[in-house]
Amino acid sequence: MNMDNATTKDRFSFIRKTPLSLHNPVVALLLCLASFFATSFNAMAQTTYTFAVVPQFEQRKLFAIWKPIVDEVAQRSGLSLKLVATLSVPEFEHGIGQGAFDFVYANPYHIMKVSSSQGYIPLVRDSAPLRGILVVRKDSPIHSPAELDGKTVAFPSPNAIGASLLMRADLARLFKATVKPLYVKTHSSVYLHVVNGLASAGGGVEKTLQEQDPSIRDALKVLYTTREMASHPIAAHPRVPKEVREKLRSALLEFGATREGREMLAKVPMEQVVSTSIDDYAAMRTWGLESLWVDE
Repeated sequence: MNMDNATTKDRFSFIRKTPLSLHNPVVALLLCLASFFATSFNAMAQTTYTFAVVPQFEQRKLFAIWKPIVDEVAQRSGLSLKLVATLSVPEFEHGIGQGAFDFVYANPYHIMKVSSSQGYIPLVRDSAPLRGILVVRKDSPIHSPAELDGKTVAFPSPNAIGASLLMRADLARLFKATVKPLYVKTHSSVYLHVVNGLASAGGGVEKTLQEQDPSIRDALKVLYTTREMASHPIAAHPRVPKEVREKLRSALLEFGATREGREMLAKVPMEQVVSTSIDDYAAMRTWGLESLWVDE
């Protein structure tokens, strides 16, 4: 009995004194698996996706509207999202053309234009259609877009789909009006230029006009409205994994169905969030807008 006990003690003593060897295949495998899962976990935890928004408002107002939305969607989806706001529409367009942003809220025609090079995938949009509007001061003597021939008209940028691109096409083709375009960076600046008499008219969209201060909005009247189109989408670059794209889509749809979500998204404005795809924008390819696009 004593010999057995001694033998047992010796065995355990040997085990305690023998270090785990990295050459042991089982130990090596366990270490490799631990390293793999730790690396994968850290990679997922550290992945932050950029969420860029077309500068439809001046930057401070844009952050005030979009930052709470992005933060809420990040919390609901479990994703790490960083809001990005460029200083101008051309700067934003350049970023999309380079595929610089993971998620974007953008001009639908620009999404179509870079579809072959970047392939942004529309996820959600507002159910309400987008229409461009041409505004003048309420006391303006101009009663038809044709009367703007030779006059200065303010636009946010050359390529804003409803406010500028389609509007300039309609002025030239439907009303034979050759205008002097003045590009002023944002929709809000367009309306201010018209109210202050710095432009005879201005291009915008119904949604952004409704977001203006009443003192600006009530000083303007809509002279002309374009055909309707599917609203600006929130889209994802194809490098974003499909499961991540779908998490964002689901979070936006769920958030948009809540009272708090509707109130916050109405400021975009996005009244009712619905799922979308590139097919909703295909008709734009037939509108002959390519010749009016300006690469900046």
